[in-house]
Amino acid sequence: MTLTRELSVDAEKIRALLRRQKVATMPELKEALGTSVDMTVFRKLRDLCYRTSYSHSGRYYTLEEIARFDALGLWSFRSIWFSKHDTLLRTCEALVQEAEAGYFAEELTETLHVETRDALRKLVIEERVAREKLFGRFLYLAAEPGRAKEQLRARHVRVAEPGDLSFGRGVRVLPDDLKAAIVLFFALLDEKQRRLYAGLESIKYGHGGDARIAELLGLDPGTVARGRRELLSHDVEITGVRRKGGGRPRTEKKRRT
Repeated sequence: MTLTRELSVDAEKIRALLRRQKVATMPELKEALGTSVDMTVFRKLRDLCYRTSYSHSGRYYTLEEIARFDALGLWSFRSIWFSKHDTLLRTCEALVQEAEAGYFAEELTETLHVETRDALRKLVIEERVAREKLFGRFLYLAAEPGRAKEQLRARHVRVAEPGDLSFGRGVRVLPDDLKAAIVLFFALLDEKQRRLYAGLESIKYGHGGDARIAELLGLDPGTVARGRRELLSHDVEITGVRRKGGGRPRTEKKRRT
């Protein structure tokens, strides 16, 4: 009974320290507990939901309740970066898997704010991600071949688009005049065309495109995702838009008349 109470008190000491300064190093945690043994600190941390930074060689600690992870599962405090996926290796693996169009190494480095090339090489060796040479650089893709093929197609679509709507760490923004043009063109389409067009804009938009385009066009995100999947898998039935015999008469027929 006494032991349980002492453990609880020690855990609260760590919680109080981290709530006060958001992050802490191992020496700071040991000082708060009055111990010189790392293992003692780790035992107390296990009583809490804690995270270790993937930057700064994992020297910093925080609590799950303190971190405010963004859409990519990342959170930083004073340039110290944490991930809901824990280590840098697992974070790289998860982001590559979830990416709409894979990642080039420099893109992932910019997103995570730490160098990622060594981690990506290790993941390739362990067959946890795949890679494909594209434009003289390696594009890192999901390990599952079907998913990797979808990502590669999406990357080709994105590269083919003129201009760049990127605005930092995977966030993409649309100017108001472009939004208005998209909505106007969307209103001219039939149901199937709307779904496919929304899917195309989602591919061009990148990460988070399904939700953003759905909000812009007043669609269910599942509908946008379906259109995107149909385009990436080439599962689209091509049908004519004119009825047989429609259009302007041929020159020969006009002459006979």
